[in-house]
Amino acid sequence: MSKPNSMIGRFFYRIWKTVDVAGRLLIGLIAITIFVFMVRSCVSGPDLPKVNEGSALILNPTGTLVEQTTYMDPIEEIIADAQGTKNPETSMYDLLDAIEYAKNDDNISVLVLQTNNLMGAYGGISKYQDLREAIDSFKESGKKVIAIGDWYSQGQYYLASAADEVYMNPKGSLMFEGMARTGTYYKSALDKLGVNVHVFRVGTFKSAVEPFIRDSMSEAAKEANIEWLGDLWKHMRDDIAASRGKSADEMDSFIENYLSIIKENDGNGALAAVEHGFIDKLISRAEFRDYMINLVGFNDDEDSYQAIGFKSYLKARRPLVDMPSGKDKIAVIVAKGEIVDGSRKEGTIGGDSTAKLIRKARLDDSVKAIVMRVDSPGGSAFASEVIRSEIVQAQKEGKIVVTSMAGMAASGGYWISATSDEIWAHPTTITGSIGIFGMVPTFEQPLNELGVYRDGVGTTKWARSFDVMSGISDDLKEVIQLNIEKGYDDFLTLVANGRDMTKAEVDEIAQGRVWSGEDAHRLGLVDKLGDLDDAIESAAKLANVSDYEVRFVKREIDPTEQMLRDILQNAKASGDTAKVQALTAQSNPLVNAISSQVRDAYKLVTDYNDPNHAYLHCMCEVK
Repeated sequence: MSKPNSMIGRFFYRIWKTVDVAGRLLIGLIAITIFVFMVRSCVSGPDLPKVNEGSALILNPTGTLVEQTTYMDPIEEIIADAQGTKNPETSMYDLLDAIEYAKNDDNISVLVLQTNNLMGAYGGISKYQDLREAIDSFKESGKKVIAIGDWYSQGQYYLASAADEVYMNPKGSLMFEGMARTGTYYKSALDKLGVNVHVFRVGTFKSAVEPFIRDSMSEAAKEANIEWLGDLWKHMRDDIAASRGKSADEMDSFIENYLSIIKENDGNGALAAVEHGFIDKLISRAEFRDYMINLVGFNDDEDSYQAIGFKSYLKARRPLVDMPSGKDKIAVIVAKGEIVDGSRKEGTIGGDSTAKLIRKARLDDSVKAIVMRVDSPGGSAFASEVIRSEIVQAQKEGKIVVTSMAGMAASGGYWISATSDEIWAHPTTITGSIGIFGMVPTFEQPLNELGVYRDGVGTTKWARSFDVMSGISDDLKEVIQLNIEKGYDDFLTLVANGRDMTKAEVDEIAQGRVWSGEDAHRLGLVDKLGDLDDAIESAAKLANVSDYEVRFVKREIDPTEQMLRDILQNAKASGDTAKVQALTAQSNPLVNAISSQVRDAYKLVTDYNDPNHAYLHCMCEVK
């Protein structure tokens, strides 16, 4: 920035220079502070946590339950932690491992579920079901499971209800809302702005584009949504009822008559939950602390009951180095998130990066079978085929490939699964959505109204046919629609081949319609119902392997990144990051909020990068 000549200009120039220098100094100070604390942590790293005899294991998931936590640069992660801008996630496998270790650990006497910070589960309710099964297995060891919450959301309570004892704060509440699929619709707003959204799709039920061309949910979408939502809700309702010794009718009655029940209890939802048997006792934090001290003893260092958190427990119990055993392997590859073209890190499925993981397993002679753990609503049609082609190549070279669907394996998620040797799903998996769409917004009208126009020449009729600032030609629209129709026909063909069905049979249950795993199994889109362990066991049988080990195939982390992660983990454990938090705590929350929205918008635009503008995506989140 050059120095201005005017007095006012020089005044603002000095202000800008002062702010610029101050900003650079602050960034430098933060960087130096982080470096000093990281080096100190690296040198003096914390001791492994100690698991005292009789301890309670605290299972306190934070944020969203996921199959795979989203990648974040190590330095960005510690700053985001300090500023409170990181979207918290908890790996379901960390929780499952902790429960499994604790089941046979003589030093663990009880499992405590703390659900206050649990915000939901990515992809649906199947992760809750996996955890509930693990909790039931833990109880078979004769150890007690206790749930405590200040209050319970429906999802939190679904997990908590698996416990032997369920407690809640007297000021808490519990309400069952059921399940819904709600969309936000923009057609009228886009019309007012003059934005033309050109939509190309195949499938009566392919509703992913509806928010841009309608102001309400179509009847076809409502019909499909209420059916799979009903299946998921039935499983949740029946599971809760069984855990609390109730019938489904009793659950339904409580929900339908909730208003009158609350009136009878003078607006006290907590008391109503106790009277109707959903909560065992209302208890304050101090009372719960005393109860646990009587149960497991007092910890002088923590001034509380004898306990260890699941993250510290895993550090104490997980092997530091995963040594190869020389056994045959069943490789597990997690494909979690939206499918996009190119390479991506954890949390998003990159076509190239996921194909690379499959290739790594394919070229490993000790790997006898590959299990694809899919948790995805779909995305790029091109990237989906890149992944599926690599799966087909592995099969050609003699590898068994089994798909295990997690909470969601819809549209592109189903595309990459369709030709596996076997497909497993949870009864509550959200799957199907066999359809395809394309969408191109153009902005010629609002720009023209502002007095902005586009003009030029081209060597062929196609040279200027695709311009979001001046519209797209009718010929190009026809080309895109033909491409979408060809994509749908390809989808039907590969599903028919993979599922041993005719294209007509597939088309009848396709059309972009979403199914529950239970219905998908009935219709032949899924072979068997079960969890990841069931799929792994089946893959081993198909590969004629009896003595094997399970290995998760992951992205190779370069030494520098690994060193930074190790140092930062040590820094977190030793408390040094609190000093970094002090330096960053004064950040403007408004700036953080705006920058977060900008990042999200940028990610949405850049991730929808299919070269043919063709997408296999399901808008099927549960609320």
